[in-house]
Amino acid sequence: MVMKRNARTLAMADQYVSEELRDFILERIDSVAQIEALLLIRSDPRSQWSATRLAERLYISKSEAAEALSRLCASELLSCTDEIYRLEGVPDQNRMLIEQLVEVYSHHLIAVTNLVHSKPRRIGSFADALKFRKGS
Repeated sequence: MVMKRNARTLAMADQYVSEELRDFILERIDSVAQIEALLLIRSDPRSQWSATRLAERLYISKSEAAEALSRLCASELLSCTDEIYRLEGVPDQNRMLIEQLVEVYSHHLIAVTNLVHSKPRRIGSFADALKFRKGS
């Protein structure tokens, strides 16, 4: 059942998402929060973004914002200095792919989000979900 759903998801994405952009998403984007962070930072590229500011604007926790920003920096989709995140300094090829992502996401949000959600979850995220809290 899961294999059929993933095949349908990828087929839908193929209709709207170029192979290059599909590979980019599958290799470098782990969550919709990361896409939303890129869109927001791109909308005001000269601004300085912190995890706190991003969390407030996206209505997510500061830790989720910090994780999204950290992963985007590790993938060379943002630059980071002293916990301030920017698009400046990002390689041109990555900026072009970010622009493609913005365009496709604005018109085919469901296809892109389904593609992101079709990826296998990171082991760390799975392990975090299994942690028990004291008093639970």
